[in-house]
Amino acid sequence: MGKNSRFCFSNLSSNLPITCLITFTTIFLLRVLNVIYRTGKPLGKRVSPQWPLSTLIVLGSGGHTAEMINLLLVLRKERFTPRFYIAAATDNMSLQKARVVEDSLADSSETKGLSAEFMQIYRSREVGQSYVTSVWTTLVAIAHALWLMIKIRPQVVLCNGPGTCIPLCVIAFFFKVVGIRWSSIFYVESIARVKRLSLSGLLLYKLRIADQFFVQWPQLQRQYPRAHYVGCLM
Repeated sequence: MGKNSRFCFSNLSSNLPITCLITFTTIFLLRVLNVIYRTGKPLGKRVSPQWPLSTLIVLGSGGHTAEMINLLLVLRKERFTPRFYIAAATDNMSLQKARVVEDSLADSSETKGLSAEFMQIYRSREVGQSYVTSVWTTLVAIAHALWLMIKIRPQVVLCNGPGTCIPLCVIAFFFKVVGIRWSSIFYVESIARVKRLSLSGLLLYKLRIADQFFVQWPQLQRQYPRAHYVGCLM
């Protein structure tokens, strides 16, 4: 009887790590499904309409920043504050344009006292970079994105397609799952995307990471029914 008891205890002890792993994985997956279910739904009483929302704005080279600036011009600045602008480390032009917008807002009496910060993030892969070396730079970019998200902890993430938005949005989604911060992600697909989504948009749409997904062409909305058609914003 004693040998059987020791055998059962030993068997249970050896299976304990596996049982804990299965339990943790199950709880984590259930939490992920719960976050996906709640994504895009109203926040209810958790956020008052009068409270300002810290907002992360992801800028990108080319037309991405131009489109984002147009969105910012119609944004309720007193509602989305403080604002944190992030662009790739090699993209100084986008941050300069954002500074011009913020300087013009600073001259306005109705937006006096509102704050903005400008930051840069490492890119996962530069144009022409080999895929072998991009493995290391991708890890560095993810670590840097994590540090920035821990520092900012935004309530709103606003992006429109640059690749730098992907690690930031993934980390924001992870923060939801573990309960660090519920960041509402708003993605606006570029007007240049007429028939199909960009890679960034496709990832955020398929993985259900974005709370609200907007497109500027009706055929895109028909192809991706969870997207909202808002017309041309340029």
